[in-house]
Amino acid sequence: MSTEKTDSRTSVAQAGSTSSPSPPPGPSNEKRFSTQFLDSGEKISNARKIYIKILIQRTCLIIVAIFSIFSIYWGALWKLPARSLEGWIVDFDGDQVGKFVTKELSGLSGRSITWRVRQSAEFPSGPNELVEAILDEGCWIAVTINPGATRNLNESLNAGATSYNSSNAITAYALEARNENAYRTLLRPTITTFLDQITHDYAVLLITDMIQSNVSISSVTPDILTRPLYFTLENLRPFDVPVATAVTFIGLIYLLILSFIVVNSGILARTVSGIETELTTASLIRIRLISPVLIYLVLSLAYTCLTRAFKLPFNRHFGHAGFLIFWMLSWFGMMAAGLALESMMTILTLKYIQVFLILWIIGNVSVCLWPIDALPVLYNYGHAAPFYQISRGVRAIVFGTKNELGMNFGILSAWILVSCISLPLIQAYRRKGEVAAWKAKSSGV
Repeated sequence: MSTEKTDSRTSVAQAGSTSSPSPPPGPSNEKRFSTQFLDSGEKISNARKIYIKILIQRTCLIIVAIFSIFSIYWGALWKLPARSLEGWIVDFDGDQVGKFVTKELSGLSGRSITWRVRQSAEFPSGPNELVEAILDEGCWIAVTINPGATRNLNESLNAGATSYNSSNAITAYALEARNENAYRTLLRPTITTFLDQITHDYAVLLITDMIQSNVSISSVTPDILTRPLYFTLENLRPFDVPVATAVTFIGLIYLLILSFIVVNSGILARTVSGIETELTTASLIRIRLISPVLIYLVLSLAYTCLTRAFKLPFNRHFGHAGFLIFWMLSWFGMMAAGLALESMMTILTLKYIQVFLILWIIGNVSVCLWPIDALPVLYNYGHAAPFYQISRGVRAIVFGTKNELGMNFGILSAWILVSCISLPLIQAYRRKGEVAAWKAKSSGV
């Protein structure tokens, strides 16, 4: 009897001291990594159905995104310009030349430019005051018939002067840095074509009048006869720093991509560390707001330093403060773009955030390439778009275009504020559902 008990205790002790052996591989484990995609087993058939179903759903979602979201960008370029840009005609001459050019040019309003005749009395200080109005973006282009244009031409015809410069008769003013694409594609070609035609017509008219009046043309220099009028195109703010394209258009996409990477990094950090399930809702909201804001501050500084390293001049119009203003503008831009993604990530999750990211990029990009004034009315939303505000601010810093930095920062701040309100509300709602699911699971156990 004692021997049996001893054997029994020995068996129990041995059983307790031995680690639990891993179960022998069953049939399912033996088949792992050995099945073909088109095999007929129940397990692989179910897996195959789920796999194909997910791919079809995602493909359909992408197709919907192509037709609905990509159409925003395609639509911005479809009928360009969809609306004509405003141009001014100001006759400071008030005589024959001024009246002729004004009449001819105002009749050439078309798809690219709609001309509006402004009275010279509206600019008592002359062309200099008009230049200030153009710099203030009162119009996209302005043509002036300069004071004394008719008198100077008549004096050169009567005296046979050789010092007469016909290019001083007419001046066209525009700002390339306001939108380089509009200037190079719409404004400069259009105004050059129009004024070439008008000055040619005036030359024909002048020679015809002289012949009909039996006026001798032998004493008139050929240059004056063939070109009695011409024009000068004044680019008041040239887009003369090619690298600026990176920070007024393409670089803005990179800023948004960096913001999205920060959002994903936050998710990864919270998931791997397990800190999200440890924190209270209020504490979780705080780290989701504060952490990316601090990271954006560092990243925007790196972005600004990179830009400065490639010789983008920040000090043209704001001195040494230009660097700081550019940095802050980039920081506010990243916060406006990134915190919106942070909020939408909470409600859309990783499954669907890509759709919003595409919409967020295309919706912003579509209003930065061409003037909003030239796009269909639908694109007026661009005046509130983060990319547009950053682009406008950069142009003011680098090229000295109209200074609306206060409004630029204000609109970006409004986007940040919206995200700071929406993120806590969405996170609190999601956390409430997570807690309820956790309690249900715990009570079920």
